[in-house]
Amino acid sequence: MRLHLLALNPTDSVTEGFLPAAARLGLAVTLLTDQPDAHRRAYERHVAGGGEPLPELDVHPCDVRDFREVIGRISALGRPDAVFTNSDHLQTQAALAADYFGLPGKDWRAALRAKNKAQLRRSLAEAGLDAVFCAELAPGEDPEALGDGRLDGAPFPCVLKPREGVASEDVVLVGDARELADRCRQIRARRPDAALLVEEYLDGQLHTLETLGDGTALHAFAAFRTQLSPPPYFIEERLDLLPALPQPHSEQVIAQLKALGIGFGICHTEYVAQGDRARIIEVNYRAIGDQCDLVLAGLLDIPLFEHTLRTHLGQPLPADLGGRTDGRVRMEYVCAERAGTLKAAPGASDTEHDGVRLVYRPWRELGEEHPLYRTNRDYLGVLRATGTDEDRIDRAVAEFLANRRWEIVS
Repeated sequence: MRLHLLALNPTDSVTEGFLPAAARLGLAVTLLTDQPDAHRRAYERHVAGGGEPLPELDVHPCDVRDFREVIGRISALGRPDAVFTNSDHLQTQAALAADYFGLPGKDWRAALRAKNKAQLRRSLAEAGLDAVFCAELAPGEDPEALGDGRLDGAPFPCVLKPREGVASEDVVLVGDARELADRCRQIRARRPDAALLVEEYLDGQLHTLETLGDGTALHAFAAFRTQLSPPPYFIEERLDLLPALPQPHSEQVIAQLKALGIGFGICHTEYVAQGDRARIIEVNYRAIGDQCDLVLAGLLDIPLFEHTLRTHLGQPLPADLGGRTDGRVRMEYVCAERAGTLKAAPGASDTEHDGVRLVYRPWRELGEEHPLYRTNRDYLGVLRATGTDEDRIDRAVAEFLANRRWEIVS
């Protein structure tokens, strides 16, 4: 059986998660991407580093952002058994391609609702499940146009963000209309064609809910508590796996997902808990990233990547995903605090002591020079701490960070 996989840049989720799972399932994989050389290099490094075996793999260049090009390229290569992507940017394209070939897949309308945050807000409000203040600035529209009444009743401070952005890029808290106009112009200078949203700031503890569905059953299999950087930016600095499901707001979140038409394959939802209300920040119709999915698959002892691919092959999920319930995870992201060149940093390491396993992976090479992005692109590395005792995990993380040095010079 052949899986057609759509991708932009290489990611750990694909290289270390979905491709090895495809190999275990005996699938041949055709990869369609606009960055074929980058993927070939990533797979060579994976194999050279002793990573899990990859499947029979054909890499083909394609303008994967255009669903017409995707469908045409797949048609030329031969009918697939499944079409899949884990990219935020390509869910609608993959859903349309799967539908074109009569294959199992996500509803393209639901994929579009998840990606287009203005459409997500409208859909939830129309369903009567939640209403969040939201005003939209179309591509090319002057920020001064927001003075036409769209900001009437805006509860400042508000959040300004790209309508279809990812990784907290250009997401910022603004205090008043003047600051809003200034920030809009700054973002427009970098992203002239981006539509922007002004949203109500949802103050409270940020959580995630991780779900997996086959179009009939929808399972919540994990949830995290997320710690963000101080305002005005929203960089995820730490995630802690919550100990049990369902969480108090799980049913509310699932009801909102179903109203959006989301229930096929894997999904990562972020929401703020405000008393007894679950208020969705965004829905990412893909696996949680930044190595959290890799950790969950190992710690929970669930074949998470295989289950996800099986849904796209038309196979139902088990009635109970099973898995361990005693595991704990802390994900700690080491962030650059200034622009410059990385002069000193620890290398990759795997250690285990006192019931805690620590896995550190650097994400920036020594000698690399970068600006300060104020996004997840500022990550220097990720520390994955797993065990069964949260106090031991916290002590192990604190000791690891105290005994390592990251130095950036101008």
